[in-house]
Amino acid sequence: MLNDAISNETRFLHAIEMGLGAWAWGDRVVWQYGRGYTDEDIRQAFQTSIAEGVRFIDTAEVYGSGRSERLTGQFVKETDQPVLIATKFFPMPWRLTKNSIRAALTRSLERLGVETVDLYQIHWPSPLLSPETAMEGMSICVEKGMTRTVGISNFDQSAMLRAYSTLSRHNIPLASNQVHFSLLNRTVEKNGLLARCKELGVRLIAYSPLEMGMLTGKYTSENPPTGTRGASYGNLLKKIVPLLKLMTEIGQDHGGKSNSQVALNWCICKETMPIPGAKNAAQAYQNAGALGWKLTADEVAKLDEASDEVVKQ
Repeated sequence: MLNDAISNETRFLHAIEMGLGAWAWGDRVVWQYGRGYTDEDIRQAFQTSIAEGVRFIDTAEVYGSGRSERLTGQFVKETDQPVLIATKFFPMPWRLTKNSIRAALTRSLERLGVETVDLYQIHWPSPLLSPETAMEGMSICVEKGMTRTVGISNFDQSAMLRAYSTLSRHNIPLASNQVHFSLLNRTVEKNGLLARCKELGVRLIAYSPLEMGMLTGKYTSENPPTGTRGASYGNLLKKIVPLLKLMTEIGQDHGGKSNSQVALNWCICKETMPIPGAKNAAQAYQNAGALGWKLTADEVAKLDEASDEVVKQ
């Protein structure tokens, strides 16, 4: 049953179990776009996601320097299915006024080729742009019909409450807070942010729910991912072997669900909306297999315990 604090405007977000993250669509630095996957691969990832019932796409103006938004808009035009679009404003040091947010969204809408988005988010908090000023800018975007709802990303409890309060003065609900959350990063669960989101009716959107591929089981210390991911996660790959083994065992008990599907379902069981990325049809199909079933409470508890053991090391 949905939280009483959830408004009619934001209720649709709470009905979505999982979305699709478009960070890798055009990103060459982390995901090495163009080396191993192409625009056609990404198109197939989108089409497969839509066919499997995943209709919420999360992008941002900085992903691929705007290419992710352009690809998202192009793919949305090619489908006759309803698609919900979320994008984000990045607080560059020279963007310090509420009007800079409307200007940035105008450009995002042009790249997407739409008149309005379903969710517009502040990508990161900034000491140069207060939550109050940011939300004043967001309220203008809502009033102008440029976005259906307003969200934030990477905001702690204090900043989230300031954003929530500012929006409430305009009778606008805070729809979401998008943060890093996975079996390998449970900070927001431990520090109370997740509980506070539930209390306020703010949807917690979990990015990197597969920890950039580390929870899929396809990487090992002998076979790490390439690029910056390998450098960031190299030391972790040995530590997570027991966790990955448990995930495999639990997946077998559910008819052969993969590690990825177990990791995503765990996020769903925590009442968050994971937004795993997909660079091709196979990955999109794999992600969609996390839907339509649920881990038991005992299995969630066992995964929590195994997760804690990894973090302790």
